[in-house]
Amino acid sequence: MPIYEYECTECGEVEEAVQKMTDPPLTRCKKCSGPLRKLISHSSFHLKGGGWYADSYSSTGGGSSTSGGS
Repeated sequence: MPIYEYECTECGEVEEAVQKMTDPPLTRCKKCSGPLRKLISHSSFHLKGGGWYADSYSSTGGGSSTSGGS
């Protein structure tokens, strides 16, 4: 489940919440009950390696290839 960050517009407190994507957003600060706004933050998701294109989709691994046979 993703981690969402919310900032209180009154006291500036930042809260993190582990929520499903279908869960409703938080609306009130736990500290002062002020309104919250959702922050946009970067993701730590990172793909490494050659991936499926280099490993399974290259033309050297068999499968159909276009060669001029005429």
